[in-house]
Amino acid sequence: MEITIGLIIAVILGAAGGFALVGTFLKKGNQSKIEEINKKADLTLKEARLTAKRMVDEAETKSEKIVAKSEQKNEQVKQRKIQEAKEKFAKYREEFQNFKSEHKVEMKEREMTVKSDEKDLNLKKSEFQTRVDSVEERESEVDTIKTNLAKQLELVSKKKEQLDKANEKHIAELQNVAKLTEAEAKEQLLEAVKSKAETDALSIQKDAIAHAKIGANKEAKKIVINTIQRMCAEFTIENTVSVFNLESDDIKGQIIGREGRNIRAIEAATGAELVVDDTPEAIIISSFDPIRREICRLSLKRLVADGRIHPAKIEETVAKVKKQLKEQVIEIGERTVIDLDIHGLNPYLVRMVGRMRFRSSYGQNLLKHSIETANLCAAMASELGLTPKQTKLAKRAGLLHDIGKVAEDDSELPHALLGMEICKKYNENQIIQNAVGAHHDEIEMINIISPLVQACDAISGARPGARREILESYLKRIGELEDLAMSYDGVQKAYAMQAGRELRVIVESDKVTDQYADDLAFMISQKIQDEMQYPGQVNVTVIREKRATAVAR
Repeated sequence: MEITIGLIIAVILGAAGGFALVGTFLKKGNQSKIEEINKKADLTLKEARLTAKRMVDEAETKSEKIVAKSEQKNEQVKQRKIQEAKEKFAKYREEFQNFKSEHKVEMKEREMTVKSDEKDLNLKKSEFQTRVDSVEERESEVDTIKTNLAKQLELVSKKKEQLDKANEKHIAELQNVAKLTEAEAKEQLLEAVKSKAETDALSIQKDAIAHAKIGANKEAKKIVINTIQRMCAEFTIENTVSVFNLESDDIKGQIIGREGRNIRAIEAATGAELVVDDTPEAIIISSFDPIRREICRLSLKRLVADGRIHPAKIEETVAKVKKQLKEQVIEIGERTVIDLDIHGLNPYLVRMVGRMRFRSSYGQNLLKHSIETANLCAAMASELGLTPKQTKLAKRAGLLHDIGKVAEDDSELPHALLGMEICKKYNENQIIQNAVGAHHDEIEMINIISPLVQACDAISGARPGARREILESYLKRIGELEDLAMSYDGVQKAYAMQAGRELRVIVESDKVTDQYADDLAFMISQKIQDEMQYPGQVNVTVIREKRATAVAR
């Protein structure tokens, strides 16, 4: 349709053009040319008609082809859709068949399960009925037994009344004969039995301990002696002061500074106290913290070597020394664990081991004491025949047993419990935790390593010259030892001798018998063992003396 309209428009335009040309030539008056132009217009019109017809034919042909092509394409799409529909139908049909078969199998399984459950239910029902019948039979038997028991109880109650009457009569006769009431006779009997039982119990306990000590004491002495002989430790005691030597007394003035500003700056920066007195060519550094003393000593050494001593230089030097000492502490800890062949120790614990080098306990260097305890634990563990794993754990526990003494945080806990908490925080073995916490009996020992560490700690601390005991604590321990002995009845005097390693107890002869003297010595030794802390052992000697005096007149 659109092509036809285009052709018509072309014909009209061609005719209009022809008439326009004709009009133009008419105006000019050229008649001959008008005829020629009319001919050309007719020719042009004829050609336009032919062209229009040809275009119409071509358009019809193309439209027929397009229609045929579209019909063919529609047929293909139709066939494809039909095929897809068939495939989906086949797929859904197959899924339905599978679902149907699975459902059928499931139904059969359920049916079999229901039959099985029904069978079990019937079986349980029959068993339950059997039990019900049995219970009913037992109930009847119980009723019969109850009836018999009631009769027997009635008979027993009658006989009991008769016995009570006879017993009361018998007691009244005994009271008339003995001239004692029942309560008085019972009290005397209980007192006699109690005294006899206490004497027998003490005798049995003493015999058992004596028999146990026959073999154990000999073997323990052998193990301890062999272990101590394998160790070779120095007999050293550290003080709470350090002496810094000077080349000349002129340097003292530089250290003190104008109006004492330098010495105040050093004390404020290090926390240690400097004592500058008449001692020639020496300055005393005093502090209870060995790390502070060491920082102060190294800082003074650098300042004297440099020659520039003023507050700013002092603060700079002390900061450098602290950093250097921190690295030195880590290096000491790493070298110690390597020397002891201890692996897998947390870096924090390694640093704490290094801090032990600058800490002392009763004058004994804590790091040397811990190393000595670790080696003693390993040696004693091998003497006892423990496994290699237990020997390594014993050595590790011996090194860490006093780790609570160098804790950076202030705590009210005893150092043993604080050390146990530190070991627990850094995932040490539970055996090591218990050994650290129990080496002063703050908690219960749960493995063989714990008493081993306690014994080796005592051996290391009790060596002659290993530690320096404060006079006040020594006198307090001696007084407590004597007061403990005086707390018993019949004790007249008590004397602690040989630095508290022997206790002599003098008793009154009229109050204490020879047999009770033996028991008294045993009871005092047990109480000392349970309530007091002491190095080595304490021998208890009870002395009973009887003097008979007569005067001849």
